[in-house]
Amino acid sequence: MTMDTSHPPAEPASYQTITTVWAALLVLTGLLVAASGVSPFWAVAAMLTLTPLKAGLVLYYFMHLKYEGPLIKGMVAIALTTLVIFIGMMFLDLAFR
Repeated sequence: MTMDTSHPPAEPASYQTITTVWAALLVLTGLLVAASGVSPFWAVAAMLTLTPLKAGLVLYYFMHLKYEGPLIKGMVAIALTTLVIFIGMMFLDLAFR
């Protein structure tokens, strides 16, 4: 059995890119820590906004989703959309109790 080599291997990210993404993750983590000191409503809003952004950076750069084809990216998008729908349904259930 032979390997499919229909596309050239992806070039790895440069150290500058990795360092920039790492610095952005540190800044976002600092913002989340700072947000924990404000009112609970704004802390939750900050967590629900900044955490997916951090997860996206990790998925895209450190888990190499950047180099995957459209099929894999589409499958990840469908899985994340399903997750968002279920979390939204959970919040609706909690809101109307």
